[in-house]
Amino acid sequence: MRFLDDQKPAHDLTYSDVFMVPGRSEVGSRLEVDLTPLDRLGTTIPIVVSNMTAVSGKRMAETVARRGAIAVLPQDIPLDIVASNITYVKSRHPIYETPITLRPGDTIQQALNLIHKRAHGAVIVVNEHEEPLGIFTENDAAGFDRFTQLERVMSTELVTIDEGTPLEPIYDRLANKRLSCAPVVRGRRLIGVVTRKGALRSTLYKPALDSRGQLLIATAIGINGDVKGKAEALLRAGTDLLVIDAAHGHQRKMLEAVELIRSLSPSVPIMAGNVVTREGTRDLIAAGADMVKVGVGPGAMCTTRMMTGVGRPQFSAVLDCSEEARKHGKHACADGGVRHPRDVALALAAGATTVMIGSWFAGTYESPADAMRDSDGRLYKENFGMASQRAVKARTRGESLFERARKELFEEGISTSRMYLEPERPGVEDILDSIVAGVRSACTYAGARTLEDFHRQAVVGVQSPAGYEEGRPVRTSW
Repeated sequence: MRFLDDQKPAHDLTYSDVFMVPGRSEVGSRLEVDLTPLDRLGTTIPIVVSNMTAVSGKRMAETVARRGAIAVLPQDIPLDIVASNITYVKSRHPIYETPITLRPGDTIQQALNLIHKRAHGAVIVVNEHEEPLGIFTENDAAGFDRFTQLERVMSTELVTIDEGTPLEPIYDRLANKRLSCAPVVRGRRLIGVVTRKGALRSTLYKPALDSRGQLLIATAIGINGDVKGKAEALLRAGTDLLVIDAAHGHQRKMLEAVELIRSLSPSVPIMAGNVVTREGTRDLIAAGADMVKVGVGPGAMCTTRMMTGVGRPQFSAVLDCSEEARKHGKHACADGGVRHPRDVALALAAGATTVMIGSWFAGTYESPADAMRDSDGRLYKENFGMASQRAVKARTRGESLFERARKELFEEGISTSRMYLEPERPGVEDILDSIVAGVRSACTYAGARTLEDFHRQAVVGVQSPAGYEEGRPVRTSW
């Protein structure tokens, strides 16, 4: 990447401070662009879901891996639950979505409690042999009380898809029947769900798979307590990437943790952070990190900069840390500050191999929290920062009441925030579509067919706040 007219500004920059200049392009279509990251982890798009408790869980992990990304399970989840989540994600189908299932005698209320857990919006009613008997959607509840059994309201005019049916005929069949989704069966037994949009996506995305053809998943670990024991447990559980996470990643305990975990497994990929300087990047790589997590204070739930004055504008931090990582043959992950697809594109132009996203994904069907409705009936989920009092309370549940109370006095994050599900993009896959479309298009503007070409060919300029505002769409008349 180079700056327009080769004039690098003397001050640090955020994503909003910069724009990309179009260049000569021989790329005829955004579909010609390959978004595979250079880190060779197995992902096929450069997106990492942040290890935030309100964002990343097993549903999120399997869904994004199916589309080529990877999610990081948070460090404050008990190890036995993390192990079971890894096993669960590894057992999921790389193409078909996981169904929500209930029995004929279960109630509408039970179905409604589950239906917003997944974007396909359907409950498959099955018998004791896991054979589909009917399908229930939220519309089927109209006019019935919540204790009505599903067998009375479900649709029994089932269209089932046989496992292995090519994707285009699946789409055509659902479109002709005016159906949004259908059960997938092996023989007569239910094994998944496929949607019209899902069939299309599976022709555009490649799943993120390990060497055994199973979906990828990452896990986070802190730098306090029994680091060795926790790391060994996560390695035994089959994690594909260990993320060593601390708000201040350029410190002795972090470097010791990286060295320790590298000694446990010379081959496991390690991401460590967070840092915002070349020196921090260099020290983490020297300790054994393959990927360095970049960002202090840009996150939507983070109050670090307002509380402490510490941090750095994210575009400049990514630019410097990525350049340093590349010198050593390693990689940078831009963590935080992403509000729009343009921010992802700019982070990649600056040299990041991947981009970590948290709060943007909190308001989706797949995030762990239960969906709730506000007074206007809008769906939302609660989100909170990982340095907030709420997160600290969860992370220290094994300590004494006195020690927990002491630590809860100090927080650098928001403990509760409403993240509304956008009606047009309520699922994480909808947001991924938007991001991938934006990044692919940005690559075509730069004349790049790969992310490495994009970084090499991108030309970036600096703009005023008015310049940024000029680029924002007008959703209503002025």
